[in-house]
Amino acid sequence: MSLRLYGHWRSSATFRVRIALNCKGLTWESVPKNLVRGGGEHLKPDYLALNPQGLVPTLQDGKLLLAQSLAIIEYLDQIHPEPPLLPGDAPSRAAVRAMALAIACDVHPINNLSVLQYLRREFGADDEAIARWIRHWITRGFTAMETWIERHSGDGHHCYGAAVTLADVCLVPQV
Repeated sequence: MSLRLYGHWRSSATFRVRIALNCKGLTWESVPKNLVRGGGEHLKPDYLALNPQGLVPTLQDGKLLLAQSLAIIEYLDQIHPEPPLLPGDAPSRAAVRAMALAIACDVHPINNLSVLQYLRREFGADDEAIARWIRHWITRGFTAMETWIERHSGDGHHCYGAAVTLADVCLVPQV
């Protein structure tokens, strides 16, 4: 198998996928895409041909191209089931997915570089306003995560149970 991960070193979404690849002990190639240099390498035609969304990460597995970190991680979990990143029973999988989605969909995107640049450009938000925005959304998301972790951690070290799950993979880069 020839896995290539297109991403940016500071991207928490790319970081999630790197964690999953490494947890599973997979061999993969990193293909860096600088999100700042030259207006963003992720917005150039060669990368848009791989990922029309123009976001990182993108995983290439042979001819297969996958975007969106959670879809990539679930794909990896299905084709390389050990160690599992999702528990075996439906209620536990749902709880882990809820925690992962809270970070990946509610906290991370609204603190992304493109969103912060939009706030500055379109609404004239200054650095203090941006900092308040970030604090608000991170506090809200992390407060919920703390409650879920207290409810579901089996050992006080993991988000759910006593092993690394998709929830941990999402939380660590966001922290």
